[in-house]
Amino acid sequence: MQIRPTLAATSALSVSALAAAALLTAAPAHAGTEYSSALKVRGVQYDAPGRDDNRCSGGNTSKEYVTVKNYSRTATVNLKGYVVKDKTGNRFTFTKSHTLEPGDYVRLRGGKGTDSDAKNVVYRNNCNFMWNNDKDTIYLYKPSGAHADTHAYTKSGNDRDGNGYIGFHN
Repeated sequence: MQIRPTLAATSALSVSALAAAALLTAAPAHAGTEYSSALKVRGVQYDAPGRDDNRCSGGNTSKEYVTVKNYSRTATVNLKGYVVKDKTGNRFTFTKSHTLEPGDYVRLRGGKGTDSDAKNVVYRNNCNFMWNNDKDTIYLYKPSGAHADTHAYTKSGNDRDGNGYIGFHN
């Protein structure tokens, strides 16, 4: 049985309600699962420029990063306790306080370095690559364990220019 709305039922809906319904059903180009969270994955440099070399001294793991952005217009968010994880279970937990003002972001880089709120960078202090160069899934969890954001990518499907970077929530 197919149910069709009648003209009277349709006209009862306001234009703004129809617009809101359309927005709810629209999906971004790199659709991930949408969760209610101010923090979202802005993008990932999943393939570090150059030949992959995970040596702590002279390697290029610090050129691989994920950017987490505070998309709230009003809320300041502390990253302490947030977790970034990949599909195979590699994970990083923000153990220190890093405050993101509305619109601010942080790049979580591989390798070793000095965290800097002024430079918007946190290092994993691990010289192994976290993101696969062909495909992977990025998970962002709130300190409570609830999902904040998730994005799956494939090199062939999402990296149109082949530069090793994919943006989300642009």
